[in-house]
Amino acid sequence: MSPWTGFAPPVASRAAGALVVALGLGACDRTPEAGLLDAVHARVPERVEVHEIASGTTFGQILWARGLEPSDHHNLLLAFGEQANPRRIRSGTEVHMRWRGDPERLARVEVGLDRDRTVHLERAGGGWRSSTVTIATTTDTLLAAGEIRSSLWTAVVSLAELESAPSADRDRVVARLDRVFQWQIDFSRQLRVGDSFRFAFERERRPDGSMRTGRLLAAELVNRGRSLYAIWFRPEGDDSGDWYDLEGQSVRRAFLKKPLRLAYISSRFTNRRFHPILRTWRAHRGVDYAADSGSPVEATGKGVIARREVSDSYGRFIDVRHANGYLTRYAHLRAWASGTAVASSVAQGQVIGYVGMTGMATGPHLHYEMHQGGRPIDPLAVDLPAGDPVPSADRERWRRERDKRLDLLLRLIGPETFRVQQAATGLNGGGR
Repeated sequence: MSPWTGFAPPVASRAAGALVVALGLGACDRTPEAGLLDAVHARVPERVEVHEIASGTTFGQILWARGLEPSDHHNLLLAFGEQANPRRIRSGTEVHMRWRGDPERLARVEVGLDRDRTVHLERAGGGWRSSTVTIATTTDTLLAAGEIRSSLWTAVVSLAELESAPSADRDRVVARLDRVFQWQIDFSRQLRVGDSFRFAFERERRPDGSMRTGRLLAAELVNRGRSLYAIWFRPEGDDSGDWYDLEGQSVRRAFLKKPLRLAYISSRFTNRRFHPILRTWRAHRGVDYAADSGSPVEATGKGVIARREVSDSYGRFIDVRHANGYLTRYAHLRAWASGTAVASSVAQGQVIGYVGMTGMATGPHLHYEMHQGGRPIDPLAVDLPAGDPVPSADRERWRRERDKRLDLLLRLIGPETFRVQQAATGLNGGGR
């Protein structure tokens, strides 16, 4: 007997039971169709516009072009001004504008100040708040060694360890090596084929692999079989640090070897030289460096501008007076650099002018003189005094850090290995 005998089940239950029976027996010969719903168009949660600041265009003009309310425009510029000057944004800078909501309104703006910093502007109530976000970096130490086959620049930029680095970063590594050893060797005339080098270079790198900052921790340059060392160390109370040899003596000198980075000697200091314009024999009391017009000229030592004049022979020239009776002269300049008025102080390595061919010059070059006690001396022959050694109070810490950084170099192949390679290849180490 059915359990439902004696009373009638609810209609809904009876219908459900019939459906189950029908499905179970296969009475339905097709699958029911659910039907289609009308399409629903959802608004994109955020729309991004990217605008580039062209030459002659300002950040404010880009905001106006997007139809912002005057109050929004004003408040955005005020908020941006808390981080940077809106009138000094470089052309080519990208401005990202993010629009949200319904009705749509500007919710966020991002402006790149440079490769490392971006200003973020976000709507906050009735105004805007701003912040500067600095891109995160990682730090590593590059260890590399190489041999001179033609020039230091070619040897360094060709290193396998720098293969993935941007060309500008490879140039910066060469420049660091040049700056460290510039007081001990003139790369334009003393470097020889067969010389070798090894170095440890600490880098702060961006996510794209480019270098934000870099510091040469330790380096060895072998020139004609003689090893020159430079170990970076920062004495107590010194904000920038300096480089020292293995005995703790400064590699820095009172004067740079030369006032130009990329140049070669076209005429030396001599008592008798045939003048190409005057067509007569006369003394040449300086050194001429041939270089491209406009090349930056650096003060070879710390001092004060004593003269800045134009003459028939020197053309546009500048004199820098140094301690201990030294004076240096830089002649045939195309232009003086800013900050070089008479009586102005200049630092070693500061750009004071640009190569030209003013005065009696047949082509662009720099005429460089050095005087001591009022008498001209040969800049290439003078024995320049060294900088201060590691302070005695820092000697113990210096020895510890020196040994750690020297150990980095010793992990690399050294000059002995390169000499074996030279013998195997028949390289004789002749001059350039």
